[in-house]
Amino acid sequence: MAKVAVVFHSGYGHTLRMAQSVAEGAGAELVPIDAEGNLSDAGWATLGAADAIIMGSPTYMGSVSWQFKKFADASSKPWYGQAWKDKVFAGFTNSATMNGDKHSTLHYLFTLAMQHSGIWVGTGMMPSNAKAATRNDVNYVGSSAGAMAQTPSDASPAEMLPGDLETARQFGKRVADIAAQFKG
Repeated sequence: MAKVAVVFHSGYGHTLRMAQSVAEGAGAELVPIDAEGNLSDAGWATLGAADAIIMGSPTYMGSVSWQFKKFADASSKPWYGQAWKDKVFAGFTNSATMNGDKHSTLHYLFTLAMQHSGIWVGTGMMPSNAKAATRNDVNYVGSSAGAMAQTPSDASPAEMLPGDLETARQFGKRVADIAAQFKG
């Protein structure tokens, strides 16, 4: 069984809820980035020991939150020694609008993973794009690069759609399964 860590920042609780679903599917440990963009020493140790790192950030102004960016910049320490080389990486995000430039956030996470010489895993899910599709279907937002969710700006984390959370859960399971294959 692979060790999976979910490192994330959540500004209003929506990304936390998504991270919890990803972690549930992956059997992963949650590693929160705090409101000041810091990670505990235990969090850094968890990432160092992980076989897979799943990264999550809300999409703010077309990219990751500044708190996530601070964490990413601080990851230059493990980068310098290529401490995370050949780990499995993946990413997820949430924003208020259906598009919301979430793909820019996933590209940022992908680039960070590549900087660390990692191996990226996408969703492996077909989009829910038939006429009969409903907003609660898995992968309704239709992302291949990583898990995406959409939550209206005036909705609480408790109001996140079950289909988006199930997408996150299945995505986490896929990442854990692939990390186990690489570890195997």
